Amino acid sequence: MGPLAALLVATPIFGFQLQLEPAYMPDATSPAVQVALQQAEGGDAEGPARGSIAEQMQTRARLTPLHKWMGIATWASMTVTVALGWAQYNNLYGFFSSREDTPCVREGGSPAFGRRACVDTPWPHLASSILTTALYTSTFSLSLRMPDPIGLDEGDGEYARNLRRHKRLRWVHLAGMIAQNVLGIIIANSETFGLNRSEDYGTLQALSTVHLALGLATYATLTWAGLIFLLN
Repeated sequence: MGPLAALLVATPIFGFQLQLEPAYMPDATSPAVQVALQQAEGGDAEGPARGSIAEQMQTRARLTPLHKWMGIATWASMTVTVALGWAQYNNLYGFFSSREDTPCVREGGSPAFGRRACVDTPWPHLASSILTTALYTSTFSLSLRMPDPIGLDEGDGEYARNLRRHKRLRWVHLAGMIAQNVLGIIIANSETFGLNRSEDYGTLQALSTVHLALGLATYATLTWAGLIFLLN
């Protein structure tokens, strides 16, 4: 990915609608839930907490649909970015190939996007990574504004368990995203770091292989995070 991808931050990509259906309610003994239930029934929950919880849940209800579709757009953009990264990796390094046997060097080789992709900035991959970064950052910003005053991820209900798993996965794909972005910057600016493609081909191939593997793992983690809610 391009240098701008280093600014990427993580978010729960697939923020699907959080409906308070009975089967998915958090632990009813939670104090926050008790306050919310008293308010819904017209009871006298303690002062400011009533309005605060209602307002926060209304904010969440407004933001979740937008967060959901921004998440899906981010996932779609990342799909393209991974595919373009795969093509660029094959251009330059093949798959465990020697330098002479890569599409960019081999006589009669047909690198994706033409010979210029072998020496110039991989613009399709860079443009896609920038778009993914913008979508990802926007989705993350929305997630920061989504309050959870009644503890939707608490308790033993199916929804609560899925939400906890979903939140844990975001730290996994965050770690993968940071690592692959750092590697991407090093690879894209290899000469700055004292690495020359002719003399350090093996090192750059190894770094690029790790970069690609991290990209695939990160993409798989994001997909898993989304499927948790799609399939349950």
